[in-house]
Amino acid sequence: MNSKNYLKSLIAILLIAVFFVSCEDDEVKMPEISNLELGYDNSRTGYLGSDLHIDADIIAENRIDRIVVEIHYEGDHHHKKSFVLAHSDHEWEFEHTYTEFQGLKNTKFHEHIDIPLDVKPGEYHFHFKVIDMEGYTAEIEEDLEISEPEVTEVPVITVTSAPQDNQVFSDGQTISISGNITHSLGVGGLYIGIVRSDTDYTDAEVNSQNSITLLHTHDFDDPKNVQFDVSLDVGAEFDNNITPKEITGDIAWQTGDYSILVKSRGVFGGPFGFSDRYNIKIEL
Repeated sequence: MNSKNYLKSLIAILLIAVFFVSCEDDEVKMPEISNLELGYDNSRTGYLGSDLHIDADIIAENRIDRIVVEIHYEGDHHHKKSFVLAHSDHEWEFEHTYTEFQGLKNTKFHEHIDIPLDVKPGEYHFHFKVIDMEGYTAEIEEDLEISEPEVTEVPVITVTSAPQDNQVFSDGQTISISGNITHSLGVGGLYIGIVRSDTDYTDAEVNSQNSITLLHTHDFDDPKNVQFDVSLDVGAEFDNNITPKEITGDIAWQTGDYSILVKSRGVFGGPFGFSDRYNIKIEL
């Protein structure tokens, strides 16, 4: 091969190499969603008046911008009447954008969505989207069944240790409560809140949005016999929610009367069980 042909061959090889390197550099790195769990034990089923468990692993080389969950109605199917005596023909629609994961390259998404008690049961469609900082989107779609609760059994809540009636707690002191919950089919969720007494919330109204959370969880080693032993210091900046929530705004610590409430329900919906109210006083 003469020198001119050799030079041409060398240039061609170099151009091909540059082309492939360029293609590799320009390769789109899409977000990835894996290990999606939808509903208790990944059943793809939710229950009226209960909450829907969503869990997924996310990787986004371009960093997460937002995560979007959408649920919409697909059609009817027949239901055997159980706990719910009546429900409306209102078709449930849900859409929420989660921005708290913005900037992360990987995360575990773990959320629980409340399903209204009075919506239409049937077949729904579930969309889970991850949009990265470059605008690339990964999406998983699943069929989701919304059913009436299958059982009427109320969880049995036993508190073994709690503050004395009207015990006073000052800034920095620790509020603690412990006990266990039993249910023949298993406990689906547990919430323990510190509730300001002047809000007049009923037991059913107490939740992680209007109370200081001592414990909020749906994950148990033994769902049929759940042990709890939790504490929180007065004046703490964050509570013990599934995703710790800042104790500020309407739930900010203040001097006054409070009560501690434990509430729980079974894995397949049904009625809540409630503990007694344990009254305490906070002095800041």
